[in-house]
Formats: sequence, structure tokens, C-alpha cells
Amino acid sequence: MDATQHYLILTDNKAAIKPLIQKLMNGQLPNGFQPLQNKLGLLFSRSEIHRYMDEEERHDIKIITSNTAQPLKTMSSGEQKKALLQHLLTQQPDYIILLNPYDNLDVATQTSLKAQLVAISKHTILVQVVSRLDDILELDASYFKLEVDQLVGYTDSASFFTSNKEQKVVFNKKLPEPLLKIEATAEKLIEFNEVSVAFNGKPVLDRIQWTIKKNEFWQLIGPNGSGKTTLLSMITGDSHKGYGTDLKLFGNKKGSGESVWELKSKIGYFTPAMTDKFRGYHSVEHMLVSGFHDSVGLYVRPTDQEKRKAKEWLQLLDLESKKNQQFKDLSQGQKRLVMTARAMVKHPPLLILDEPTAGLDDANASLFIALVNKIANESDTTIVFVSHRKEIGLEPQFNYYLEPAVTGSTGHIAKS
Repeated sequence: MDATQHYLILTDNKAAIKPLIQKLMNGQLPNGFQPLQNKLGLLFSRSEIHRYMDEEERHDIKIITSNTAQPLKTMSSGEQKKALLQHLLTQQPDYIILLNPYDNLDVATQTSLKAQLVAISKHTILVQVVSRLDDILELDASYFKLEVDQLVGYTDSASFFTSNKEQKVVFNKKLPEPLLKIEATAEKLIEFNEVSVAFNGKPVLDRIQWTIKKNEFWQLIGPNGSGKTTLLSMITGDSHKGYGTDLKLFGNKKGSGESVWELKSKIGYFTPAMTDKFRGYHSVEHMLVSGFHDSVGLYVRPTDQEKRKAKEWLQLLDLESKKNQQFKDLSQGQKRLVMTARAMVKHPPLLILDEPTAGLDDANASLFIALVNKIANESDTTIVFVSHRKEIGLEPQFNYYLEPAVTGSTGHIAKS
């Protein structure tokens, strides 16, 4: 078999990816994939890592990490994927299915993995199944797109990229005004002054100097394990590491008396993991209104004013027709738009978006980025956007970079 002929399948958040993967793995191959018949194919995906983690914990054995003392679950995302890839290669597969291989990886780790996959492509067929155009390796390949559950083939790469070119997204309606604006009296919302953090004697942050002011738009960037989560947890009040340091939150030194709840009332926060908390039967309208009450779901009768404000947000997001639909039934992209609107209904002084585009396809990521830019341009809310990748179209004023070191990560600022 000619190992230089590979396959590329572009998906989106509506595509039936799981059935497709099952067909590619069990030999029920779609049209155009017949050369893979009777060949050994293995899967490189996040779900495989979770499967091996479950096996290790259930049976107290090591499968793909037998050459190290570190359990798979304690490794970083990059280390986990490296271990999985090495394990797959020891089985000498004829082809490897790469399912969104760069999700949850920082830029440096993505670059390293891409170089390794290009080298592997010299002797092993790669079936790329990706939802982002930027993730496509430049290899000779047969190009397809999975539209719901149908594979559409393309004659060449030019027709593929022309057909799937990103479209600019524009929100035509104005950002809704708040019912009652939450004011921050201090000009400087967050002040880290030579703040260092260690866990169990291991340095994580080293003399962080970072000031976030009113109406600024920041992007926080750093590789896996660089301390981004630690920084955010100190800002939101979820970490005790801020006590005893020179850290000021909304003009007050950490530990000076302001409660965690007072602090959280000034912060809108969203990370994709939050959607897992909303498993009950909540309508889309009630999910938005719950942002006024900082509750997981809505357990009081919404006021007419709150319902009118929810309607304005749904009109902005072009989701008004879904107001009575169950939140859990929305698409992944729609859920994140609603959750971001929920975080913004009170126009908090600070909005933190933690890896908000992870796992989104190009269309949904573009829509989300357009909403974030609109919030930055039409409100006084300060934004901190955290991401592993530099999103096309995002318009932050400043970037704060965390650089890992033996003594803990240091930070530096660069204008966008």
C-alpha cells in the first residue's frame, strides 16, 4: 500500500463522528476508504486516553505508561498524548485515526506533535478527523467532509479549502444593557505585585507582576502546567494561595475582609466544564435568567424585567426561537454562547473565559470570537480570555504570557 496517500475528514459540532469512527475501526469502510480494508487501524483520541485511565484505575495496572512510575491520570495532556502515540506505534498499525489530536494542547506541544506525525506519515497512513482547518497537516490526502452522517468527497485540496473557507461572522443587534450595573470603584481591578506560588515545595509562579484595569481586553497564554489555572483561581477566590501575598482584587488586598461571594459577584466566569453542571431540565430562557441569581439553574420565578432582558440576549444570539427548549438539547456551540451571555447579563466588571473555544469547530469558534469582541467593544467589562491556541479574529489589547522555569513560571506583557 502506498503509505503516502492519507485521508482528511473535516467535521463540525453537528456531525455524527462516533458512528464514523466505529466504521473506520471495524472494517465497515465508507466509499473512498477501501484501501484500508483488512488493515490494522488504531485510534488516537482523547476518549482512548480516558479508556486507558479507567483500565489503569479499575485493575491497578499500567498499560501505556509501564515504563514510568507516573500514573496516566496525573500526566499533563501533552504527556498523555505522547504516551498514547508511543503505545499505538509499538503495535505497528497500518493506519492511525487522529481525532482532533491537538485539542487541549499548548502551541509548543502542538508544534512538536505535528512534526512527529509528519514523520510517522512516511511509513503509516494517517486518517485526520478534525474540526479546525488550522489543524490539518499538509500531506497528500483524499479530502472529505462529514455533513451530519454523510461523507462528501472532494476532487482535490483546492476545491476542499474553497468550499470550507471561513465566513466572517457579524452580530447585527446591539449588546443588551444591564438591568442593574455592578460598579467597580477601583481603576485597577486586579494587581499581582511580585506574587510567587508553590505547591508542596514545587514552585509554580515566580514573582508575577500583572495589573488588569477597567475596560481592558487581555489574553492569557501559557503552555500546559505553566500556572494559568493557579492564576485564575487566585483571581476568583477559589485558591487560598492569594493570602499573605501582595495581591489586590478590586482595590482590596486579598484577605482584608471581602468575602468570596462578594468577590464572585463582580466576576462573570465561563469554562466549558461548567455545562456539565447543568444536567437538569432547564429551559434556555431560565438558564440565562439564572445569571441574575448566580444559581445552577433557576429556582425562583423570573421577573418580567429579567425575561425581557433574556429575550434581548436571545435575539442577539439568534436563539429566541429556542427559549423554551431544554438547554441540554442545544448544540455545543449554542450552549457556550448562552453560558457566556449568562455570565454577562449583569455586565460584571470582570469576565473570565477559560478555554471557551476548546472542542468547537471553525464556524462555532468564529461565532464565539465575534461575541467576545462585541462584548469588549460595547461594554465596560474587562475581559481575560484564556486559550491554548491563538484564535483567528480575536482582538485583545494585551497578551500576558506565562513562561515556565525551574523556579516557577514568570510573566511578561506584549501588546497585540
